[in-house]
Amino acid sequence: MMDLNVENIVVSTQLAKEFDLKQLANSISDAKYNPEEFPGLVINFDIPKTAALIFSSGKVVCTGIKRIQEVNTAINMVSKKIKCVGVSVYDNPVVDTQNIVASTDFNKDLQLNVIANELIQENVEYEPEQFPGLIYKMRDVGVELLLFSSGKLVCTGAKKIEDVSTAIETMKDNLTSLGVL
Repeated sequence: MMDLNVENIVVSTQLAKEFDLKQLANSISDAKYNPEEFPGLVINFDIPKTAALIFSSGKVVCTGIKRIQEVNTAINMVSKKIKCVGVSVYDNPVVDTQNIVASTDFNKDLQLNVIANELIQENVEYEPEQFPGLIYKMRDVGVELLLFSSGKLVCTGAKKIEDVSTAIETMKDNLTSLGVL
C-alpha cells in the first residue's frame, strides 16, 4: 500500500428545513455572510480545520476536512454553533460524502506521453498544452486520477477512502505492467 495523503473531504447534510441566514449572521459572531458574493453563510473552524457553508435551504456543506474520522465532529460543531443561538436543527442528520481528494507520490519521473498511448484510450485525457497532467477516468470506481510527470498523483471524485486506495493501487499496477514504474 502506498502512502496516501487526504487533501480534502467535502460532505453535506440537511440540518433544517430552512435557515434565516441574516438572523444567523447577526447571531453568530464569527460567521461571514455576503450574499452578493456567495449565497451561503460561512463559518470557519480550526479543529478540525473546516469551512462550513450554510444555505437558506437548510443544507450544510463542510469542506477542508482531512480525516474521515473528523466528518461527524465537524457536522456536530456546526449543529452546536447554530443551536447555541436558539435555532433548532435536526437530530442525527444523514451525512453524505460528496468528494474525497487524496494524493500520493510514485517517487519517479513519468513519461506521460508513453503512458497516455498505452492506457485504455477512452479513459485518458492528455493535452499538455491545456493541462500539465494526464487525466485518467476510472469509471468503475467513479474517480479521476491526475497523473503528473513528477510522479505525483491526485485522486478526486471518490466517495469512500477505499475507492481512493483501490484506484491508486490499480494505477500503480497498470504503470508497473507498462514498465514505467
